[in-house]
Amino acid sequence: MKGGGIENPVFEPSSPDLGRQRQASPTEVDASVPAAEEGPCGWGRCTPKALQLCNNPEGYLAAYSLLAIFQGIVVNGLINISISTIEKRYELNSSLTGLISASYDIAFCILSLFVSYFGERGHKPRWLAFSAFMLGLGSLIFSLPHFSSGKYQYGAKLEDTCQVPGASSANFTCNASTKSSLHNYLYVFILGQLLLGVGGTPLYTLGTAFIDDSVPKHKSSLYIGIGYAMSLLGPAIGYVLGGQLLNIYIDIQIPERQDTTYTKMDQDDPRWLGAWWIAFVACCFAIWLLIIPFSCFPKHLPGTAKIQAEKISETHNDGSEVLVESKNIGKSFKDFPMALLILLKNPVLMSLIIASSSEALVATGFATFLPKFIENQFGKTSSFSATLGGLVLIPAAALGQIISGILVSKCKLDCKSIIKFMIGTCSVALLLNTVFLFAKCGNEPFAGVSETYNGTGMLYNLTAPCNANCGCLRSMYYPVCGRDEVQYFSPCFAGCSSHLFNNMKKMYQNCSCIGRPKRENDSEDFIFEAVPGKCPTRCKFLPLFLTFFFFTVVFTFMAVTPTTVAILRCVPDKQRSFALGVQSVFLRLLGTVPGPILFGVAIDNSCTLWDIDECNTKGACWVYDNEKMAYLLMGISAACKIITIIFVVMAVYLYKPPPASAAQSQKDSEMISSIRT
Repeated sequence: MKGGGIENPVFEPSSPDLGRQRQASPTEVDASVPAAEEGPCGWGRCTPKALQLCNNPEGYLAAYSLLAIFQGIVVNGLINISISTIEKRYELNSSLTGLISASYDIAFCILSLFVSYFGERGHKPRWLAFSAFMLGLGSLIFSLPHFSSGKYQYGAKLEDTCQVPGASSANFTCNASTKSSLHNYLYVFILGQLLLGVGGTPLYTLGTAFIDDSVPKHKSSLYIGIGYAMSLLGPAIGYVLGGQLLNIYIDIQIPERQDTTYTKMDQDDPRWLGAWWIAFVACCFAIWLLIIPFSCFPKHLPGTAKIQAEKISETHNDGSEVLVESKNIGKSFKDFPMALLILLKNPVLMSLIIASSSEALVATGFATFLPKFIENQFGKTSSFSATLGGLVLIPAAALGQIISGILVSKCKLDCKSIIKFMIGTCSVALLLNTVFLFAKCGNEPFAGVSETYNGTGMLYNLTAPCNANCGCLRSMYYPVCGRDEVQYFSPCFAGCSSHLFNNMKKMYQNCSCIGRPKRENDSEDFIFEAVPGKCPTRCKFLPLFLTFFFFTVVFTFMAVTPTTVAILRCVPDKQRSFALGVQSVFLRLLGTVPGPILFGVAIDNSCTLWDIDECNTKGACWVYDNEKMAYLLMGISAACKIITIIFVVMAVYLYKPPPASAAQSQKDSEMISSIRT
């Protein structure tokens, strides 16, 4: 602000260009203009008046939200719902598909520090245009295996009933040496995920920091909360869209017959694969359209310099801001180690990062396994459980972030008050976490697992004298509920040798393992002995569990937006984007990557019946100990909540606000500047 006020280098804007003067050329020595680049919206000299309506924080927030939604659709929605189909189509095991899922976080971790460091002083909207391009490209690459792998060839349908000796049936033998080239497409999927990770990196580092740059301090939390809440719509849309497209055959047209033995499939056939690839192609072109708005935004929105000048620094008073300002750290790559060290030595920042990583571990764990928990605890189908999980997690998370953003904005909380607010929300979430103690369910009777076959056979052995000659496959899990109110692994293990259709519903008869109905007077009403599906659960705690868990998620996510705002406040202005990059790395290394792994290990430890195929290879778990699962998940969640509270409390006590005299001197400087100009 030369010539128009008093310079105060301590309170320079976050961008090195803001508040400075452009170097005058020889022909315009006296005609200096600010280099803040608060230009019009457009491309070069093409600046249509209609575009200027969007040249404000609201217009940017709309574009940012759309990109966040599409990123969530692809990364957290479509990929998750397509993994099972991809496993079957390209003959991949779960460990390899886990590598596919982790590839996004790997790319994010590698690039996050560098993108946030160099992008801090760059043209942030153009970085987001690059983000949109890479997200679209990654989505397109991820769909390519469908177009190069040929048409899906499905095999003979497995018989699910007891086959009498001598009857013709498929010969299922162990052939571990069989190899296929389909698994080579693993590398294409990994490449697609890596590109998606490259595209996602600028979005939640530079994109969020640009919002904070462009709006007054008391509005920052509201705008960031809205942006984060909108991003949660992505997974919801992805699950719904992907689920609907999986009802379409993978090659669109269902082949009538592939030879004389194969018959036409329907969606109930275990060989059915859905058209997982359609949404990826559609999202690719939709995301690329967002390159247009981001490429037309100026480097800084109009009014940014004024907003930055009015902000009062709340940087943690450890001397870092003076060091960054005096040495102009961040101007070149040589400053990278020093800039990183400054942030790592900031105790408030690191406490908040560890706290948010602990919360992320729980959030991603439940996002991955909540449907499985509902399915096993309350006896619901996998699709219905996934729907319930989505209806609880996504609205609750969005509501929590919006509420916290509004509260922080309306109450105009300072940095220390924001951190104290987080202690309250995390404490309430910890108390609500006790829902696992009183809303758990016991296991329903399961033949060969929790009880014997009417007194014959042994526990944890599906084979009994009544089905020993049926040639049943343990790799084919197709549960049925017998008239004796006991669940059986499959119609074959129930000894059922025939089936019929009653009102278009398949029912099984002549089941040698199923006992008489428990209610003798109702025996005449049974025209069948078993029906497909699990036995109806006697547990009635599902509404109670969903209600408590909904509010647990609300209070958990009420800490997300305040955490981001507090991180932006407690670091030097010129390191805000970089601080979010550091947080992103720790968030993934300590939270989103180990979270699903830890929850998966805990759930596996509660397994009571594993899938063992013809090669004696251990596969997925079919039956779990419900009480053990509930206790393990509650233990992990409670432990992480306690860790979060401890580190947030540490952040409160370690935080040292800037001296009041410095804040007052800035106000005086602004008053003098306004008078002289």
